[in-house]
Amino acid sequence: MSSRPAPPWPLVALFTAGYLAAYLLPTTVGRLDSGLPLSSTEAGSIGSALLLGSACAGFLLAAHVHRIGPRRLARAGLLLAAAGYGTAAVSHSIPVVVAGAVAGGFGSGTATTVAATGIAAQRDPHRTSTLGLLGVSALAGVIYLTVPRLGPGHGLPLAALALTALLVWPATGRLSTPARIVTTHPGTGDSGRLPHTRSGIVLAAGILCWSLAQNSLWGVSGRIGLTQAHLTEVTVGAVFAIALGAGLLGVIGAGALGPRLGRALPIGLGTALIAGCIALSASATGFGTFATGEIAWNTLYPIVLSYLIGLAASLDRRGRWAVLVGSASSLGTAVGPLAGSLLSARAGFPAMGTFLAVGLLAITLPLTAVALHTGGRPLLPGAARRRTSAVVVAVTTGAPSGAVPPVGAPEQAVVEFPLDSAAGTAREEYDTAGPQQTAAAPGPGTL
Repeated sequence: MSSRPAPPWPLVALFTAGYLAAYLLPTTVGRLDSGLPLSSTEAGSIGSALLLGSACAGFLLAAHVHRIGPRRLARAGLLLAAAGYGTAAVSHSIPVVVAGAVAGGFGSGTATTVAATGIAAQRDPHRTSTLGLLGVSALAGVIYLTVPRLGPGHGLPLAALALTALLVWPATGRLSTPARIVTTHPGTGDSGRLPHTRSGIVLAAGILCWSLAQNSLWGVSGRIGLTQAHLTEVTVGAVFAIALGAGLLGVIGAGALGPRLGRALPIGLGTALIAGCIALSASATGFGTFATGEIAWNTLYPIVLSYLIGLAASLDRRGRWAVLVGSASSLGTAVGPLAGSLLSARAGFPAMGTFLAVGLLAITLPLTAVALHTGGRPLLPGAARRRTSAVVVAVTTGAPSGAVPPVGAPEQAVVEFPLDSAAGTAREEYDTAGPQQTAAAPGPGTL
């Protein structure tokens, strides 16, 4: 096995192929509704089944990626995705379409599982996941601009998913298991036991609800634009493409910002802002409000998602929490289209948006608490606390200047050293008599 971590670009490509199904959910569900004899709720159920297959792959394979081998597992997942989506694209039999969509979803989930495991092993998981989100956002934007111009039918989005899986397959040749994951050491987070169990469970439950709320609206956004905002399919596709382009800018900004603000602020504030965007988009009755809500929402969504992925990756270097949290996200994504269809059918789009916004605000606190508990506070210029005893110890022990952490690193706790009476007497003598008369004073070991 290789002694170096897997290079990031194959992981980025694999991440793109795995996540693309969720990004194309509105057009996939909308075309199933219009291209096959299905109701909107039935089409949403197929979309949910597709993403449920993706979530099941993550839960089943989270602990087996290194045993099976990333390369072998990724290739199997991509071939399954291509076969499943391809079969669903060319068939007009509803049972075959459902079976193909579920099989393709399992293949996408397998690819995502391998990608998440590899990303967690990178020196900078946030940067790699940001590159992955850039890739999937760019590709989805191109598809949203292209598909409406190629004609009607349910097969085009599914065919795009199958083709992407085939194009990414050659990149799996550079996948390998990094040595720092193969070799485990007690107490490093690489042992068999999952580290940060409580934080991981809270994060997984929170991101499940977070993804459910996002995709409840995302799954019906196409219908909001067509029926409530009275836009054409070409216009709605253009809005989605612009929104995903804005998401690219957001991800680039998140990558440039990196850990300078920590994870708690982007996750907490970003989720609160997304709640407002969802309420605005769901109540849209014209082009202006619909475009504003969708563009603002899609700008913020990948930013927060990149920090959530980075947070999950930081909990376990073997990538198990990254996979489990990602699978919980896929589970919420799977339930989202069905939940959105049911809520909008019974209460209307505006009421659905309000309900989802309130739910997002409710989970903001636990997600932020996990980020604070596991990620620490960011160390910014001027954030170092000046304590007399700490400064005395640092100076008298000759601390190296290179030990200062870079800007953006988690702030280290300040340890208080009590000064005993002898040290206090020595300091008083120094202040009154000067340094030349205290040469025999107690040394640093007395502090």
